[in-house]
Amino acid sequence: MALLLSGKDQQPNLAKHFAGLDGAFVLYDARHEKYYHHNAKRCAERFSPCSTFKIPNELIALETGVVGDENFIIKWDSVKTPRQNLLNSSWARDHDLRSAMRFSIVWYFQEIARRVGESNYKNYLAKFKYGNQDLSGGIDRFWLASSLKISANEKVEFLKKFYYDKLGISEHATNIVKSIIGLEQTEQYKLSGKTGAGPLANGKMLGWLVGYVETKDNVCFYALNLDGENFQSIAEKRFTSPKPC
Repeated sequence: MALLLSGKDQQPNLAKHFAGLDGAFVLYDARHEKYYHHNAKRCAERFSPCSTFKIPNELIALETGVVGDENFIIKWDSVKTPRQNLLNSSWARDHDLRSAMRFSIVWYFQEIARRVGESNYKNYLAKFKYGNQDLSGGIDRFWLASSLKISANEKVEFLKKFYYDKLGISEHATNIVKSIIGLEQTEQYKLSGKTGAGPLANGKMLGWLVGYVETKDNVCFYALNLDGENFQSIAEKRFTSPKPC
């Protein structure tokens, strides 16, 4: 991985990974009980979670029974969500929970949100202490560059509670979501997480990558966000900026 944490006391210099970029990175090394930050001020600043909200959204959908398991299918409605409004061709078909996470299918999770309902979201976001818990942007849009905001620091705390079963969520829901969010696995590590992207008020594009990485004897939780001129400018940089552990 690009960033190796040795457990030493010094804060690694991450600035070279953000040359020319306005971004933030926070990592918690569980084995050594240490936090590492780049741009500490921005790490505390709240932004829309965009599609990284799919992690708590899946947990809530499973816990409320709106979704039974990872094989739960929602059929694509071409009238409600026309093909021309979709990001790419992979969105224009039926999806289950696993494929909807893999391809980041916005319409799938919007339909889930309408079925979950505002009352359930209020209860669970308060339970999770998830950012500002503001649903005023609308039941199927509040996490999409809208009213819900969360910081990179808060993201890491949420992920720690999720990983260690401290959210008050069933083992059934937790295990399904953990099985779905894997990104990369080698003999040395397993990287799990979720990307997200959305427009900012200043006309730029916000990009997220959040999750955790497991090694033989450790787990590190991370949250990265950065700005770019457009989606293409941040899509790959989310992965070429510092990777955890």
